[in-house]
Amino acid sequence: MSDIQNIQDVRSLIRFIPDFPQKGILFQDIFPVFQNPKAVEFLINHIVDHITSTIKEKIDVVVGLESRGFLFAPIVALKLNSAFAPVRKEGKLPGNTINAEYKKEYGVDTFEMQEDAIKQNQNIIIIDDLIATGGTADAAGRLVKKLGGKVLEYIFVIELTELEGCKKLDAPVFSIFK
Repeated sequence: MSDIQNIQDVRSLIRFIPDFPQKGILFQDIFPVFQNPKAVEFLINHIVDHITSTIKEKIDVVVGLESRGFLFAPIVALKLNSAFAPVRKEGKLPGNTINAEYKKEYGVDTFEMQEDAIKQNQNIIIIDDLIATGGTADAAGRLVKKLGGKVLEYIFVIELTELEGCKKLDAPVFSIFK
């Protein structure tokens, strides 16, 4: 297990896979990071330190996007003493849900959230592993607003800057790797 001294050591664990999930896409695989517990801890602490040093409001709910956002958001929520709420693809959540359609760089899909996941005027952070075109994060932000929440920030491990997805978002963005 390698010694993790800084965020660049974490970055070195991300693997690049060409033509996945389709030709022309350079997939950035974060799963090798999870083979190193110290790297995961460093990454989570980096996110939490950013939130606690820049956001003055209490975070009520940390929202994680399916599926790799689920790897970070519940742990961050635990460290912030906040609730966690998932945003999932259509048909995956039980009970009453609301939905929002979005376009990704290679298709169209629908996200859902349970309608009781967020209360009126709660402060929300949205976390995902990667932002490309901004479609999924924008859909999650729309779901939060439909439920009466306020998105304080979007947080991503990786930002594909050339696709300018952050321009679609209506709150500040923090990306660890660009």
